[in-house]
Amino acid sequence: QVQVVESGGGLVQAGGSLRLSCAASGRAFIAYGMAWFSQNPGKERQFVAAISWRSDSTYYADSVKGRFTISRANVKNTVYLQMNSLKPEDTAVYYCAAEPFGVGTTSRERYEYWGQGTQVTVSS
Repeated sequence: QVQVVESGGGLVQAGGSLRLSCAASGRAFIAYGMAWFSQNPGKERQFVAAISWRSDSTYYADSVKGRFTISRANVKNTVYLQMNSLKPEDTAVYYCAAEPFGVGTTSRERYEYWGQGTQVTVSS
C-alpha cells in the first residue's frame, strides 16, 4: 500500500507559479505510476498530468501543456508538479494519485491511492 500527501498549494496571482509536492510512503513507491488530478466543487475529478515509474513517459491534459511539468525523485519518494503561467481557471483542489502498473495512465479509474488534496487558487 502507498500513502500520499500533497503540499505546496496556495494563493497566487494570474501569471505566477507554484510547485506542488507529493510525498509518498509505503513499499515499492518506485514501481508506481503517479499523477495529478484537479477538482472543483460539483465537478468531476479531472486528469492533469502523469508520469511513469522510470520517468520515461509523461502525459498532460491539453489545458496545461507547455505550462505544467510533472517530475519525480524516486530516491526521495516524491512527485512534483511545477505550475507556471497560472490562470484563474487552474483554480481547484489538486490531488496526487498512485497506480501499481507503473505506466502513468491518464485514466482516473486505474489509480488506487489518493491523497487528501491541496488547494490552488489563482486570482485574476
